[in-house]
Amino acid sequence: MSFPYYPNSAKYNTLGHLELGGYDTVELAERFATPLYVLDEQTIRETAREYKLALDEFYPNNLPIFASKALSLQAVFAILQQEGFGLDVVSAGELYTAQSINFPAHKIYLHGNNKSRAELEMACDLKETRIIIDNFSDLEILKQINKPVSVLIRLTPGVECHTHDYIKTGQFDSKFGFDPQHLELALEEIKQNSNIKLLGLHAHIGSQIFETTPFEDTARILLKKYQEIKQKHGLELEELNLGGGIGIHYTLQDDPPAIRTVIKGLTNTIKSLLAEFNLKEPKLIVEPGRSLVGRAGVTLYKLGASKQIPQGKSYLSVDGGMADNPRPITYQAKYSAQLANRLVSEKDKLQNFTIAGRYCESGDILIESLQLPENTNKQDLLAVFGTGAYNYAMSSNYNRVPKPAMVLVGGGEAEIVLQRETLEDLLRNDVLPSRLLKASLEHKEAIH
Repeated sequence: MSFPYYPNSAKYNTLGHLELGGYDTVELAERFATPLYVLDEQTIRETAREYKLALDEFYPNNLPIFASKALSLQAVFAILQQEGFGLDVVSAGELYTAQSINFPAHKIYLHGNNKSRAELEMACDLKETRIIIDNFSDLEILKQINKPVSVLIRLTPGVECHTHDYIKTGQFDSKFGFDPQHLELALEEIKQNSNIKLLGLHAHIGSQIFETTPFEDTARILLKKYQEIKQKHGLELEELNLGGGIGIHYTLQDDPPAIRTVIKGLTNTIKSLLAEFNLKEPKLIVEPGRSLVGRAGVTLYKLGASKQIPQGKSYLSVDGGMADNPRPITYQAKYSAQLANRLVSEKDKLQNFTIAGRYCESGDILIESLQLPENTNKQDLLAVFGTGAYNYAMSSNYNRVPKPAMVLVGGGEAEIVLQRETLEDLLRNDVLPSRLLKASLEHKEAIH
């Protein structure tokens, strides 16, 4: 039995336990404790190869880069470096993580709508790192730094896509990028600064997109600009960055297009437009994030307290929730889950449960309605699928709860790639002023 939101290696073994990467998830939970992020290496590698094979077949002059905000970890960066990917980073922290594993600087692209001077200096010091110019502030700071740098300009193309408002980025009133009427001013500023080399344009229209047409529309808008830039400025741009955004299965109701289908349609459109506009072939850059790592992740939770509302909901609580997966409370995101320690059979009588998190918010609900055996109880282990992207990346220490560990399964190994936080970790950056410490000690002495 398999579902489209399963990692590639997922299966149920003869004990009725869910296996990932050849490892029994019940044993993983016992060994590493819960909540536990489990990441399937096979899924990441096979998805990366799906991108590369399609790109190499339909448009060989390409560079896929991982939108690392989805899951910024040394291990993930190392895997994707091995698979021939570059990196899209949006902060000094992500750039530092890339540096820590010697990721090739010429394959790193720095994004962000409010980059600090320190971040831009850090990127310039790497010399070959590309910078995506998002606004005039970026240009002003780069002029002041006055070091040689290669850039792309982010354009808001005005392309709408059917996704959550919070993850739409291509509309004209987005906080990201230059609107078309200000693009010419940005081009003129770059021409006046010999240290800044313009390589191309960039656009990213959103995330969790299930249509192919918006990507093709974006390519048309950008390449029309390439034609205008060639005619007015005599400049043939070398790179075309069309962002990412392909959706994944979180539930059976989701219907994302196949990666190959998107790449084939997009590259056919690009080649047709290059001929139409009489342009040289630029390097095509795409920036998958969620579609590379989302389905690779599974979160394991122990079930705990239960509550039956008379003529109402049946609640099952887990030992995690909104702090390790903030997407349901933030985006009303939906997830699929199954018991990891026993395979549900046709003999089981099922009922609907509401899966509640442990945090002190009424909105901390991971799954509104999940069919499980009616005898599901605190001895059971729940696996929530599709948690590789934006779960750990957006996690917090809400209620002062330590963040979970993450285990990478693959290559015959189950290895920690993210240590579980301890209570001591929570206090690591706390500073108690001496006057407050003194008052606390005096109070303690007084009551004794």
